[in-house]
Amino acid sequence: MSQGERKLQSQFGTERRAAAFYRNQMLDHVNTDMADFISEQEMVFVATSDSGGNCDNTFRAGDPGFVRVLDAYTLLYPEYRGNGVMASLGNIRENPHIGLMFIDFYTHHIGLHVNGTAEIVENEALSSLGIDDDTLLRMHQEENGRAERWVVIRVDEAYIHCSKHIPHLVKKSETVDWGTDDEKKKGGDFFNVKRRK
Repeated sequence: MSQGERKLQSQFGTERRAAAFYRNQMLDHVNTDMADFISEQEMVFVATSDSGGNCDNTFRAGDPGFVRVLDAYTLLYPEYRGNGVMASLGNIRENPHIGLMFIDFYTHHIGLHVNGTAEIVENEALSSLGIDDDTLLRMHQEENGRAERWVVIRVDEAYIHCSKHIPHLVKKSETVDWGTDDEKKKGGDFFNVKRRK
């Protein structure tokens, strides 16, 4: 929690509500229910900023459980081939603070915030995290060579995002071509930026 939120709670008279939320809903780790929830998720929204505070929000997706819970204080997710910009990784390199937002639009209609600090770990350095050989082998098999590197998050905060305004969506069945360079599959020039330049 920040000084800014504390000051605004005081200014707008929400200290009691906020204190109840901190007491009843906020942890400094992910508990087993949160870990189970994360293991079901196929997407996460990732917030980072550079050393000057310039923000970036991005989306990551994968097979269910692509964000892995190593222990109550450690998560990691794979970085797949993308557009080569590496905005999130560049921010993490300058400023390790990260916010993850998991939203289940389909089953539970609930969200989970996880905030912490991140570092970039190359495939060959994963063993330095204390991951046993069997788990490493299983991770590499599950990723089928798609993971170019990993982002490891040390958890500082984990808390619920209420379901009140989460839309209920229906999942579409289709095969995903992870890491493709096919322009049509990637969305092409949907916003006509290239065409109008």
